[in-house]
Amino acid sequence: MKIVIKLGTSTLAHQTGRLNIRRVEELCKVISDLKNAGNEIIMVSSGAIGMGVGKLSLGEKPADIPTKQAAAAIGQCELMYTYDKLFSEYNHTVAQILLTDEDIADSERCNNFKNTLCRLLELGAIPIINENDTIATDEIVIGDNDTLGAIVSTTIGADLLIILSDIDGLFTADPHTDKNAVMIHTVKDITPEIEAMTGGAGTSLGTGGMVTKIKAARIATKGGTDTVIANGKDPKILYGIVKGEDKGTKFLAVRN
Repeated sequence: MKIVIKLGTSTLAHQTGRLNIRRVEELCKVISDLKNAGNEIIMVSSGAIGMGVGKLSLGEKPADIPTKQAAAAIGQCELMYTYDKLFSEYNHTVAQILLTDEDIADSERCNNFKNTLCRLLELGAIPIINENDTIATDEIVIGDNDTLGAIVSTTIGADLLIILSDIDGLFTADPHTDKNAVMIHTVKDITPEIEAMTGGAGTSLGTGGMVTKIKAARIATKGGTDTVIANGKDPKILYGIVKGEDKGTKFLAVRN
């Protein structure tokens, strides 16, 4: 199975922006095990800006572009160093790919990206993809790593996109304010009613929320990729998702 796993900042880091060491170690262990089982794994990882914020002791995500880019440059180094170290313990090689919107919009560059991605998978590597926040200034085009995960999934023809964050899944109402809210485990079609259930933005260190996740699910499912939104607080949830168990909310791919 070809699987794209999108990891949100809230999954990778504490509220301080510093790395959640225990969780990231467990994530790398579980992902390595899934790869050992014969799956092809592609990661889309947030966290560079958040980790840069933590390392610079800024306290919160900066509002201005230059500081945001500086935080990304610092955080990306720490993020990839951590992944390389942890995956190496399980004899897996990682590869970093940083994208801008032009790499997706331009057909030749997008084809080059796809060829590189395919070759990395053939070589047995784990590609780790992020938006190039040190260069990109327009956050509207790709905008968030939920959308990037969906674009990667459709580009590579993934079987499954898993979006992990601090959100359990899609509920009929906001579970924080409505005790009668019920989680929806399967969505066959993203209707206006489904979209109306989404809330606002995510954590202060991240850029996503349920709105961006529904948008990503729409892109991925239209491209033929099943999509699951789940909470990444326990990395072992990945085992159940890959097995097809009711974990989080699954959006079924559009089959032509």
